[in-house]
Amino acid sequence: MSDFDPDALILRVLTDPAVIPDPYPSLRELREQAPIFQTALTGTWILTRYDDIRAVLRDPRCGSPPPQARRGERMGIDGSSRRDRDPESLSMLFLNPPDHTRIRGLVSRAFTPRRIEKLRPEITAMADGLLDDLGPEGDLIGSLAFPLPANVVSALVGVPAADRDDLRPLITDLGVGIEPTASDEEVAIADQAGREIRSYLLDLIADRRTDPHDDLLSVLIEASEADGDRLTENEVIVNTILIYAAGFETTTHLIGNLVRNMVAHPDQLARVRHDRALVPNAVEEVLRFDPPVQIDGRYVLDDIDVAGHQIPAGSSLVTSLAAGNRDPAVFEHPDHFDVGRVDTQVLSFGSGVHYCLGAALARLEGQIVLDRLLDRYDHWAITAEPSWRKRITLRGVERLDVAFS
Repeated sequence: MSDFDPDALILRVLTDPAVIPDPYPSLRELREQAPIFQTALTGTWILTRYDDIRAVLRDPRCGSPPPQARRGERMGIDGSSRRDRDPESLSMLFLNPPDHTRIRGLVSRAFTPRRIEKLRPEITAMADGLLDDLGPEGDLIGSLAFPLPANVVSALVGVPAADRDDLRPLITDLGVGIEPTASDEEVAIADQAGREIRSYLLDLIADRRTDPHDDLLSVLIEASEADGDRLTENEVIVNTILIYAAGFETTTHLIGNLVRNMVAHPDQLARVRHDRALVPNAVEEVLRFDPPVQIDGRYVLDDIDVAGHQIPAGSSLVTSLAAGNRDPAVFEHPDHFDVGRVDTQVLSFGSGVHYCLGAALARLEGQIVLDRLLDRYDHWAITAEPSWRKRITLRGVERLDVAFS
């Protein structure tokens, strides 16, 4: 009789700081031994296979909890309590069609490929300035990986440069509230951060109404459909907070993971150095091999069948994007870091109607950072053991000491 205990293993993945630096052996064991199971701890269903995860994320019967199921839920990353029954108090991340469809359609007009590509020169200049300040050695996270995406999303949204330093820690505090292991104190801090950000955005929106700029916030204010439908002021606020919060911490971890994995695999770094056409592949492989967002959740709105498992309406699902990205049924030699992979359909930005709007921007930032580091330095090294953040939903290091030459 097997003594394998999936509940104990998933609890370690979610709560044990010792697992965070390398959760992948545990996730592989879960995928092999219990690819779909319902935890005895909370009744939540855990999915770890690529095809199952993708199917669930794309299934319209799986979405966000309806208002009557929100009681007791914690703070949302949009800065408002998910207990509120008013759809206007929720970002599109926590809405289902048709509300989600309407808001995403309006918000996506501010995320056109032209608008993202237009940021390339500004992102490159930001990266060069931060690398100049970093010099040949120092903390990559504090000097580059954190301020770069924070400044990029600030520029995209339209937050004035003078206000960005004050806003960054509030967004970081807000992000803690989505972690499954967040303490009551951390949730309270996230709640307060959300209130302060909302207050700030109210003032900025008022300014943009009288003086529109070429920025995302102005586009959201003016966004309208053919029939005249518009985003309400509250919808502008919560979706701006979502874009801001989702737009820099995840990219901070992408940049940190990019440098860590290139240093850990010098043969792959040499391949990219020799063939710069592999830069986009390298960023995509980091997203697959070591994704910043490790898990994604869904609420079952109607009974579903997943690989023979009957999951009733009202159930909660947790999909392990990180486990799915290393599924051997989809990826050859999945535990090998290979910048030459092609046609890689990673789960790292989700799938279906909630696919991340900022995916193109995150990829662009990662590619620019890799290009600029390759231009500047022949030798990369990590000079101390990385310091990991005690989070698993948004997983990454909080300090990464590097030396370049």
